Amino acid sequence: MSTEKNTQEKIRLHIRNKNRERYDLDALKIAVPELAEHITVNKYGTESVDFANPVAVKLLNKALLNYYYGIKNWDFPDENLCPPIPGRADYLHYMADLLGQSNFGDLPEGDNIKVLDIGVGASCIYPVIGVSEYGWDFIGSDIDPQSAESSNNIVTSNPSLEGKIEVRLQENPKAFFEGILSNGEKIDFSMCNPPFHSSTEEAQKGSHRKVKNLKGKKIERPALNFGGISSELICEGGESRFIHDMITESQKFAENCFWFSTLVSKQSNLKGIYKALNEMEVAQIKTIPIGTGNKSSRIIAWSFLSKEEQKEWREMRWRKTEDR
Repeated sequence: MSTEKNTQEKIRLHIRNKNRERYDLDALKIAVPELAEHITVNKYGTESVDFANPVAVKLLNKALLNYYYGIKNWDFPDENLCPPIPGRADYLHYMADLLGQSNFGDLPEGDNIKVLDIGVGASCIYPVIGVSEYGWDFIGSDIDPQSAESSNNIVTSNPSLEGKIEVRLQENPKAFFEGILSNGEKIDFSMCNPPFHSSTEEAQKGSHRKVKNLKGKKIERPALNFGGISSELICEGGESRFIHDMITESQKFAENCFWFSTLVSKQSNLKGIYKALNEMEVAQIKTIPIGTGNKSSRIIAWSFLSKEEQKEWREMRWRKTEDR
């Protein structure tokens, strides 16, 4: 790799992230021609996408999925959250590393691995990337029927995803695993990107800050540049309450899952999360720093399995068929 390319790397992205280097806008314009209308020359004299424009952001993500992941059909209602692809991919790469660390350095791939994405949304983004990168099987759950239907449409319109992703409607908005996992069903890890606002007002303030940072000036009524319906962005008690409730319920499914995990965007919530996990007497806790651009976050993962139970899990689920 040339020195010039190294200087362009988004060095905070995971080493396996396909978008560590600057976007190849010429290739992306070929993948999704409509994107060309939203690319302008910035003050540094280079081409750039208008990240404050939700239409441009959605087209960019369509192009990234098409060009880098081979996903030709990816669409959902404009009012739903449009996820930034590089950050979503990073969560999956770091969880892949965690599986590898739990398996003596051997990364489990293919349909031996089953993942639960809590809050799959309308875009189905984590399962789409996870199938494309690692061949894992996914369950995607959501409390919103329209979002679940949208994700299912994405699965059925892309042959590479069919049979790899099952979308399940969560009929109890206060539950995470109950009603989704059957008694004996096993998942190798769960993942979640929680709603982190406690009110509409808080969500709007966050959007104001984001657009101001992108445009360098105050905008009175910004569009949410990554979209999002209320259930995707807002919940009673915000991120802290959401994660605490998830931790509490996870204990009931201790034997169903090797690693439970969630993103935690607010550092101020960590102390309470660690306290809740210790009260649950989990066997292991992992904190994995994650971040893109100027935004820092982290994955918190926990397991209830003892060393012996982890050994049994590896031998039953992760050993290659020819080794059994």
